[in-house]
Amino acid sequence: MASLFLPMHSLPTVLPTQTPKTPSNSKNLSIFPTQSSHSQFFGLKLSCASLSIPSSTSSVKSSIFAKVNKGGVPPQFTLKDQDGRNVTLSKFKGKPVVVYFYPADETPGCTKQACAFRDSYEKFKKAGAEVVGISGDDPSSHKAFAQKYRLPFTLLSDEGNKVRKEWGVPADLFGTLPGRQTYVLDKKGVVQLIYNNQFQPEKHIDETLKLLQSL
Repeated sequence: MASLFLPMHSLPTVLPTQTPKTPSNSKNLSIFPTQSSHSQFFGLKLSCASLSIPSSTSSVKSSIFAKVNKGGVPPQFTLKDQDGRNVTLSKFKGKPVVVYFYPADETPGCTKQACAFRDSYEKFKKAGAEVVGISGDDPSSHKAFAQKYRLPFTLLSDEGNKVRKEWGVPADLFGTLPGRQTYVLDKKGVVQLIYNNQFQPEKHIDETLKLLQSL
């Protein structure tokens, strides 16, 4: 009987390769600073120490999927404007209305957006549309904001963010930053556009005007 001999170096290695052990003190390493560090992010103060990341994807999904969809009718609301008067969404029925949710008065991104709506306000009027801004600030904050930047449109106070939640406006940065989302409703109160862009506030104006001019 013939025998076959192979050199030892040609045999495959079957023993598992050992991987270096992780140092026992590695659990003390952290990607976050131990001291709270604050940064001015679009006018909102964020703390690394207080930033919490959702433990499951279900909490992330709840902040992404909006309750108001294109082609639907959003929930009604009654909120106070910058002069303390009650304003109901149904008041605008019969004309297009732009409802934009923004994080807060006097922040850099929100000021840019508000001033862009102001500068294009005549175009919105020409299209027969009303512009309404909504944030969680109180009426007195809205009044000061509107006066400072000569805003010719309505600002509504959604203290407690009840309407924001009912409309399902998604938050950013794992829920730490209120979302910046714009809705365009037609004359019948039906949503024709939903536009979300936190970091390019002025683009909300371009997109809404484009849609209004096609209605």
